[in-house]
Amino acid sequence: MEGIRLVRLRQEPERREAMARWFHERWGIPQEVYEESMAKCLTGQAAVPQWYLLVEGEAVAAGAGVIENDFHDRPDLRPNLCALYVEACCRRKGLARRLLDEVRRDMGRLGEERLYLVTDHVGFYEKCGWEFLTLVSDLEGQPERMYTAKTD
Repeated sequence: MEGIRLVRLRQEPERREAMARWFHERWGIPQEVYEESMAKCLTGQAAVPQWYLLVEGEAVAAGAGVIENDFHDRPDLRPNLCALYVEACCRRKGLARRLLDEVRRDMGRLGEERLYLVTDHVGFYEKCGWEFLTLVSDLEGQPERMYTAKTD
């Protein structure tokens, strides 16, 4: 989609509160959890965590983050792309793939060689260059699919 640009929280820190609220409203995780992670991002002390949006003007089309562990039992499989969400009106336009690619490039520039993610989707991430790695367990012991991709 033309006119959509990538926002990196570390480059636009004034978006922190609105960004935390946006993710909270999509995923139901307390806004304070996002705000805490975003505050760590803004210290600039480490590559992880990071937070991203795709925006058109001021309207958010999609977003994702990178955190150490996305609530699973394999802390060695890190960092994790998390909270990927594309607004319903923006789906089927390649924005999820674009965001995945942008995050991989950015994390590569920050020194990370590989990313991981957990999902229950089958087929989508493979089309975006991710490989199924293994099953992991979430915090309740339920199996989740773990994918991985090299950064660019």
